[in-house]
Amino acid sequence: MDDGDGYFGERVAATYDESSVDMFAPDVLDAAVGVLAGLADGGRALELGIGTGRVALPLARHGVPVHGIDLSRAMVARLSAKPGGDAIGVTIGDFATTRVEGTFAVVYLIFNTKMNLTTQAAQVACFRNVAAHLEPGGCFVIEVMVPELRKLPAGQNAVPFRVSPTRWAFDAYDVATQAMSSNYVEVVDGRGEYRSIPFRYVWPAELDLMAQLAGLRLRERWDGWTREPFTSESTRHVSVWEKPAD
Repeated sequence: MDDGDGYFGERVAATYDESSVDMFAPDVLDAAVGVLAGLADGGRALELGIGTGRVALPLARHGVPVHGIDLSRAMVARLSAKPGGDAIGVTIGDFATTRVEGTFAVVYLIFNTKMNLTTQAAQVACFRNVAAHLEPGGCFVIEVMVPELRKLPAGQNAVPFRVSPTRWAFDAYDVATQAMSSNYVEVVDGRGEYRSIPFRYVWPAELDLMAQLAGLRLRERWDGWTREPFTSESTRHVSVWEKPAD
């Protein structure tokens, strides 16, 4: 772990866009940006964990003023180096507690980034921080996985999600604490390299309670950005909570 940039230091930032190619697929980005632009409705947007600007840049090109919060200077440097990136303001800090000036029509936290907060207290604090940034009637949007515990047979605590002759990746779960980690093994020039990133998985109902504690209420929940119904078979969800206007 990098002392300044957490688990997303220069080594991760240098290849992040290439390693996350599925997230950059045009159909995925277009749908996400369309939802967020519609919720912003001409207002400002705040991205928590803005990273390399995967969503912030196309959202800004849609005419939505975007500001970001991120702990990793290495990731933000990649954003700033991209066309239009220098026009997006970023505050360096922990998005659970860092405040920026003004209020926003929409705050969003996507691609499992909510789970980078590895304690329940930090996840609750994030909702309260978001509520303080939202204007009345504004929305908080989270995209996050549904914990894949149904894939765990008795006695097993890991789920592989990438297997190739030179790369292995798996998620490990502790069902007693809701702690999990994504673990990566890569063979380079005959030598194995390993890294692990900790998370805390969180259930949709638990998120709803966190929202309630922050004074927000659930508005919509979908299976994905194209607004399919969320069901018991959904592997992830996009949830929208709103700050009451009255």
